[in-house]
Amino acid sequence: QLQLVESGGGLVQPGGSLRLSCAASGFTLDYYRIGWFRQAPGKEREGLSCTTSDGSTYYADSVKGRFTISRDTAKNTVFLQMNSLKPEDTAVYYCAADRTLGFANIYTPNSYDYWGQGTQVTVSS
Repeated sequence: QLQLVESGGGLVQPGGSLRLSCAASGFTLDYYRIGWFRQAPGKEREGLSCTTSDGSTYYADSVKGRFTISRDTAKNTVFLQMNSLKPEDTAVYYCAADRTLGFANIYTPNSYDYWGQGTQVTVSS
């Protein structure tokens, strides 16, 4: 059974950092593109970052320069390092996987087949 499990969320002060993890089981992440999304109350799910199967990385303007996506093949895990966090980063964060090659529609939730359960990130003083 293919499964994604996010972890690493929590409460952090503005300007702080968190590292989210997306661990896969039942499949090898190497052959998938992995996206990170977030959803705040009352808002649509927003695409943040993606790493494609060829190792390329992409970032939405809202997180560029602050967030970094990476893969650990040995751990079958993708990470999202989040620095300089702001109150507006507060949301539930999700990772998602898809076997599509390339970077088309990487920020579109419907482009992904598998989703984790989400992890809450709260940025507040």
